[in-house]
Amino acid sequence: MTRWHLAHGRHLDLGAKSLLMGILNVTPDSFSDGGEFDRPERALQQARRMIGEGAAIIDVGGESTRPGAGAVSAREEQSRILPIIEALSSDGRSLVSVDTYRAETARLAVAAGAHIVNDVHGLQREPDIAHVAAETGAGLVIMHTGRGREKLADVIADQFMFLNRSLEIARDAGIPDDRIVLDPGFAFAKDGEENLELMARFGELRALGFPLLVGTSRKRLARHLVGGSDEGRDVGTAATSVILRLKGASIFRVHNVAVNRDALAFADAVRERETVE
Repeated sequence: MTRWHLAHGRHLDLGAKSLLMGILNVTPDSFSDGGEFDRPERALQQARRMIGEGAAIIDVGGESTRPGAGAVSAREEQSRILPIIEALSSDGRSLVSVDTYRAETARLAVAAGAHIVNDVHGLQREPDIAHVAAETGAGLVIMHTGRGREKLADVIADQFMFLNRSLEIARDAGIPDDRIVLDPGFAFAKDGEENLELMARFGELRALGFPLLVGTSRKRLARHLVGGSDEGRDVGTAATSVILRLKGASIFRVHNVAVNRDALAFADAVRERETVE
């Protein structure tokens, strides 16, 4: 078991049981739920539903990361997410993560009550975000991405190359290792074959020495294998969650909390038996 230290004196114990991070996109254009939760009352209702279904963390994002999505200004991103983060943190029923690569947005989000900073650019777009995490004591999710650069041919070698650079940035900023979780960034500039290869070899990432978070929810991999409906994509997501749990993932970032919670209960039971035996 590993203790993940977070902002505001909070922590999570990782390893014994799967932890679920519910996705809350307060955007008009996210690939799965764009426009569904862009009004505060609807966003909070969805967050509370996911908490009731077992989400330990709510991950709040104000800018779509789907391929081809238009950029928004920092002010627009902040106006979307900060009232939601403040309301959720004051409620106290779950931990709150902010999905941003912007240093100033991260700073304001933690001040509003967020416990975790989730950077899909792995600290490499705005490296000052690492200093924000260090100064605020926030937990940090560092994600791998292949966007905007040349990748190595081997998917695992590219993971190590990119993530080790991100970890250098984190350590230079003074972030302790016990505040860091890594995310291999399924579908971020990875085609179907690369995603399958990454899943098959996922256990190799444990050599990096950090807890692992995965976000396969409703992405192209699930759509390709089981169809395009939300129901089909949620079934596909749950299948990938089980596979990745058995290979060592600790946290699962998902749209449908209940389906993944039930699937992961089986994976946890198998892991417990393996440990006992």
